[in-house]
Amino acid sequence: MNRTTSLLIAACVATGVFDVSLRAQKALDYPQWRGQARDGSASGFVEPASWPEALKRQWKVDVGEGYATPLVVGDTVYVFTRRDGQEVLTALDAATGKERWHSGYAVAYSPSQPTMVHGPGPKATPLFLDGRIFTQGISGIVSGFDASNGKRVWQTREPAEHPFFSAAASPAGEQGLMLVHPGNYEPLTAYDVDDGTVKWMAGDGGFFMSPLVVTLDGTRQVVTVTQSAVIGVSLPEGRLLWRYLWSGGGTGGSMPVAHGSTIIVSADTGVTAFKPARRGETWVAETIWETKDVSMYLSNPVVVGDTLFGFSKRNSGQFFAIDVRDGKVLWLGPPREATNAAVVKANNLLFFLNDDGELIVARASRDSFQSVARYTVSETATWAQPAISGKRIFIKDTGSLTLWTVE
Repeated sequence: MNRTTSLLIAACVATGVFDVSLRAQKALDYPQWRGQARDGSASGFVEPASWPEALKRQWKVDVGEGYATPLVVGDTVYVFTRRDGQEVLTALDAATGKERWHSGYAVAYSPSQPTMVHGPGPKATPLFLDGRIFTQGISGIVSGFDASNGKRVWQTREPAEHPFFSAAASPAGEQGLMLVHPGNYEPLTAYDVDDGTVKWMAGDGGFFMSPLVVTLDGTRQVVTVTQSAVIGVSLPEGRLLWRYLWSGGGTGGSMPVAHGSTIIVSADTGVTAFKPARRGETWVAETIWETKDVSMYLSNPVVVGDTLFGFSKRNSGQFFAIDVRDGKVLWLGPPREATNAAVVKANNLLFFLNDDGELIVARASRDSFQSVARYTVSETATWAQPAISGKRIFIKDTGSLTLWTVE
């Protein structure tokens, strides 16, 4: 073997190792609301051989008010909060919690009476896409930042009237578009990621629910909840494909969840599953099942296999499991569990982060609620979804961000 051949082989091996390393790192990224696929999945979590009595706290940093989930991209954590009268995007070193940069803008905001208990901090989780971070502030302002240095690239105007219950829809995006219900509960809006140009708008006003990007019947589309219906809009064109009348969109339920070609939504009225499908040149959306035994409010479920797991507000808060094929309630957990819980899945595990700072690890069982471990991860309220990346669990409470690890 000559020297040139040896160098070529070495280069190929090195490139292959680099590609594997890059893929492994990307598997740990948590770049948007509810994870990489917006389905509540943890990123790269592997269950330990045995669960420790306590999680190990690596660092805790005061970052400001708000319930936006932190993002994890490479070795950086991004957190969007309110502090000193500004909405601030902060980049932290994931290993140490040390600040790398922060970028903010002043915005006056006074919570309405119903939302005062949750404070003036932003509720919508940012989106990392194409080297940018996109945010929606509590007053409905949408911004784009350079993820490398925090420079604000573009921003929408402050709405003339702030949303009464605050803005909480977390942006989604792909194919050069950022998608969200902005401002004062406006229609689904597609922004150009580079300059914030509005490319199209679809449907009527939204509320708390965040959009879902999914492929249905071979068509890439964004599924979102308006105040009168659930709609499907083609990507990237922005054409309204179908509309499913649903009254839960004005009450603040869960975002759409997909199981194959079935879409599941929930609010105070219960849980509904329906199936959008193409019929020739048109689309139809037909109800599959409904149940009123469970209702979700500000808590989003996950699907593991053929089972929907989540947190119902009924009976002062209880966990549940539903067969996604027919809507049968398989089990209901004990009542009075919490006021709210964020739900994450990792293979056959479930993580329930209650709003009182308790993190519960459970098996994804169709038979009963099976707790594996319980940990206290905060002394203040935890309404934000946790960001789980590898053995790292990032917890945002009322004013701080903490990194816990499973050792």
